[in-house]
Amino acid sequence: MALIRQEIREGIGTITFDHDQKRNALSRALIEELIGAFRAFEAQHVRVAILRANKGAGVWSAGHDVSELPRSGRDPLAYNDPLEQGIRAVREFSAPVIAMIEGSVWGGAVELALCCDIPIGAPSSTFALTPARLGVPYNPAGLLRIMNEVDSSVAREMLFTARPIDARRALQVGILNHLVPAEEIEAFTMDLARSIVELSPLSIAVMKEQARMLANARPLSPETFERIQGLRRRVYDSDDYQEGLTAFVEKRKPRWTGR
Repeated sequence: MALIRQEIREGIGTITFDHDQKRNALSRALIEELIGAFRAFEAQHVRVAILRANKGAGVWSAGHDVSELPRSGRDPLAYNDPLEQGIRAVREFSAPVIAMIEGSVWGGAVELALCCDIPIGAPSSTFALTPARLGVPYNPAGLLRIMNEVDSSVAREMLFTARPIDARRALQVGILNHLVPAEEIEAFTMDLARSIVELSPLSIAVMKEQARMLANARPLSPETFERIQGLRRRVYDSDDYQEGLTAFVEKRKPRWTGR
């Protein structure tokens, strides 16, 4: 069964998450379909892409599929992790990507939404960064991407508390470009997409790639990089990491020990 739907009309490609029973969790299978859709859009010279859930969805995406996280001894958010590959597909797609968001957005799905060029939300949208609920160490690339888009103090609050913020605050802190009533969001998004289609695709593609490269222009010394990796290793080799994943599966509150 397909986990997404895709269509192209008037040079606009739409990818719709269609796995409501799993709250559109970003599993390996769903990400593979997502990457395939972007490749197909490239081949067909799509001028703008829209990433969305089903109309009226209560959850846009629940983020990383926790059941697929490694249990121990391996980085849960390494370079070749499916979520990282999906994020790169969005960032490296040559045309703008609009996120049309209805419902809640959790964990890694927040980063996916932020990596879209133009996030648009309905009043039902909420955003929660949840690695600390699971005892997962966020990767440095993901932290940098979040802090490029959201004020660092807000990003820290979201990461340290795992509390969701509502659509109005998301607009204020830069997670959303626009906040639009649910009954108007499809028309608003399509109107914005059509305005992009009317402009020079080469100019836009080059500006998007320049912006992506400049956002990454923060060199780290080898010592700093090793220190970051060592800090993260302490987490994914810990008892707390095992406890966080086990508690999630057992649907109970984790019993943290700090070890």
